[in-house]
Amino acid sequence: VQLQASGGGFVHAGDSLRLSCLISGSTVADYAFGWIRQAPGKEREVVSCMSRYSNNGEYANSVAGRFKITRDNAKNLVYLDMNNLQPEDTAVYYCAALGFCIVDPALADFRFWGQGTLVTVSS
Repeated sequence: VQLQASGGGFVHAGDSLRLSCLISGSTVADYAFGWIRQAPGKEREVVSCMSRYSNNGEYANSVAGRFKITRDNAKNLVYLDMNNLQPEDTAVYYCAALGFCIVDPALADFRFWGQGTLVTVSS
């Protein structure tokens, strides 16, 4: 299974970005999928995930109400729409295939990882 994340960039506070994760070697129906971010000096954070059985996403408290995870089964894509971005959202964002959807990274069952895409938010 390969995952390819894209869509990162440099934005200003209050802007929006859409991250995309293209899945190959599997389908979006085979796993839960999530977006994980890692900022320098900070713990890894599962910002959002989606179960294979539901179109409802789970969100970390830090992004709830601003981020939305969706998937396109026909295109084998998982998206993360990020609105009202803030400097604290600056991180490398990874997509991952999970055994199940849970936003606690200590409990998450990471199966496959994509390469990261950098999101930088200036104040």
